[in-house]
Amino acid sequence: MNHTQTAADAGRPRGGARKAGLRRLSASLLALTAAGAVLLTGCGAGGGNNSDGGGNKSGDRRNLPLPAPVQPSGGAAERDQQGEQSDAPDVAPSPDYLSTFALDVDTASYGYARRALAGGQVPDPSTIRPEEFVNSFRQDYERPDGNGFSVTVDGARTDDDRWSLVRVGLATRAAESERERPPAALTFVIDISGSMSEPGRLDLARESLDVMTDRLRDDDSVALVTFSDEAETVLPMTRLGDHRGRVHKAIDRLEPTDSTNLGAGVRTGYATAVEGLREGATNRVVLISDALANTGDTDADSILERISSARREHGITLFGVGVGSEYGDALMERLADKGDGHTTYVSSRDEALTVFCDQLPQNIDLTARDAKAQVAFDPETVEQFRLIGYDNRKVADEDFRDDRVDGGEVGPGHTVTALYAVRTRPGASGHLATATVRWLDPDSRAPHEKSGGLETGSLRDGVWTASRSFQVTSVAAYFADALRSGDARWSSLPGGLPLEELASRARDLADDTGDKDVAALATAIGQADELHVCDADCAR
Repeated sequence: MNHTQTAADAGRPRGGARKAGLRRLSASLLALTAAGAVLLTGCGAGGGNNSDGGGNKSGDRRNLPLPAPVQPSGGAAERDQQGEQSDAPDVAPSPDYLSTFALDVDTASYGYARRALAGGQVPDPSTIRPEEFVNSFRQDYERPDGNGFSVTVDGARTDDDRWSLVRVGLATRAAESERERPPAALTFVIDISGSMSEPGRLDLARESLDVMTDRLRDDDSVALVTFSDEAETVLPMTRLGDHRGRVHKAIDRLEPTDSTNLGAGVRTGYATAVEGLREGATNRVVLISDALANTGDTDADSILERISSARREHGITLFGVGVGSEYGDALMERLADKGDGHTTYVSSRDEALTVFCDQLPQNIDLTARDAKAQVAFDPETVEQFRLIGYDNRKVADEDFRDDRVDGGEVGPGHTVTALYAVRTRPGASGHLATATVRWLDPDSRAPHEKSGGLETGSLRDGVWTASRSFQVTSVAAYFADALRSGDARWSSLPGGLPLEELASRARDLADDTGDKDVAALATAIGQADELHVCDADCAR
């Protein structure tokens, strides 16, 4: 199945959501007819497809898509675009050129793929999420001064028949120093099941927690919950201050035991977090596990429903840290996505220390809640488009401004990148796309928006002559595309390279930038090539 969809299907909600959208559309059209006026706009958006989008080529711009309509959210929506505020148009657009998704800063898919390749195994295509490959690398986007996002949109042409790669880059403010961030109340939920006895699992967690305990501030608080066949709170929420020794003793006593009742661990963890809730602090549950649940409740949605009040009423978010050569990727990813959080995967001491120490502020603090992005493509210049990844983060277009619909939680120091394959019309010239991000302030829950756009004239002549960061983004996306080429649901991206050439490009970029993460990417691509992963050549 090819997931570059026809423009008529792009972004169209299904089932009840689609019916509700049609009802809202009808109501809006009736209101407009009664008023005898039509609201016009020039911003567009999109989903993705293989057929003609049917854009207006006559020069009359009335058919350009509008942003999704304003939805009730408990307060007035604020539009913060180019520093100005304006009311959003209260009319439902045609969805054909809109692409809407919840933001995601997960990186676990890339980390687990690297671990598998290093062990001589080709990762299962179902575990490959391209956005998590792309978001694993540093970007040079401009950062905002306060909470929220900056928006950067750029692109470059491939050598494949009018196809380009368009990058939507979102960045939060820089992470504050340890002294400046808000105090943290962290509940660690630690898997001590038998499977965690493998080297690189519980031993890695113990060492990381010990180092982190020494680096946290005196006004931070820590609780420890363990689970195997049952769950137990081994340390209630404890202000560090003079109690670090007590925390270290609890960590040192962690030993692997029996089966994996992950559901009990999560429920007990959230109950402990609620009991130790601190006003004015960042309250977060940190789940450390191989996610190989084999007893008790093993369904992510059921587990999350049991702790829904803690998430919704108290704003307690989840940070999942995956470990182990065998790893329950799907369960951990589902828990984090629906649990208002994100996931990462660690397989070495250096990676663990980076997550728990160097990146601690960005992994526990929040600058935006329920963040969503909507990209509007111009039907006069765009013929087809396809969002690369975010397959389980898509949002119905009309829900973009419905703040009751779940988005993504993002902390300071993060960047979020969405890459699109876009085919322009012959001779296209002018506006190409407008990207808008919407989020809720983490404290006041007030909504905000910021937008950025791209013209066809700003597309670089070639992907491999674009900026280094754009090239790294492209390499990561093409690599993910190759690793999931065994999945019949996906067709190859335009402009792909054989893995041998892709590895060479990554090595050159690593040499140019001195970035060890890009060097590790080059190594992983080389390992995939040696394992004869199908690449751009064999996929043709």
